Amino acid sequence: QVQLVESGGGLVQPGGSLRLSCAASGLTFSMYTMNWYRQAPGKERELVAWIGATGRSTKYADSVRGRFTISRDDSKKTLYLQMNSLKFEDTAMYYCKAEHARTYWGKGTLVTVSS
Repeated sequence: QVQLVESGGGLVQPGGSLRLSCAASGLTFSMYTMNWYRQAPGKERELVAWIGATGRSTKYADSVRGRFTISRDDSKKTLYLQMNSLKFEDTAMYYCKAEHARTYWGKGTLVTVSS
């Protein structure tokens, strides 16, 4: 059974940092393209960052480029999102998604940016 479990969310002040993790099990992690999405209250889910299966290619939403960094550790089957210089508008539920022959989603971790 495939599982993606996000962690690392929480309450942070503007300008602060968080590191999200997504631990995968039940799949050959190294074969999967991995993504971070987020969904703010009342808004549609949006792609935040993408990393290819080899880890050599990454893409970011314009709103987070230069502040967020996506990475992966295939030996640990874990995806990361380092989030720096957080803003109020980064408040959302953050989800990881694995894509290959099939697509899998985690249940999310909540990030709240508030003073």
